[in-house]
Amino acid sequence: MKPIEITDANFQKEVLESSVPVLVDFWAVWCGPCKMIAPVVEEIAGEYDGRLKVGKVDVDNNPEVPLKYGIRSIPTLMIFKGGNVVEQIIGAVPKRNLLDKVTPHVAAV
Repeated sequence: MKPIEITDANFQKEVLESSVPVLVDFWAVWCGPCKMIAPVVEEIAGEYDGRLKVGKVDVDNNPEVPLKYGIRSIPTLMIFKGGNVVEQIIGAVPKRNLLDKVTPHVAAV
């Protein structure tokens, strides 16, 4: 399961109206740390398939959403639940750190 592409146009539907928590990765093609964390984000997408939606927002092509949420540095990952931000992680952090933030918001199997 790969992360879905989230855009300014589909953010409302894919993230704010999602029935499951959503991990959103704000990134850009030129961002080195974004490339470092991308495989970890993909692993989480696979491991939590069905319980967590994982998406990526390219900040260069979709300026409205990052502006709305005050994204100043990338990678920034946000967890949305019920349309609200419940966690924010800035920088390329180890998978364990990400899971520590994600797990409390995801339903157990």
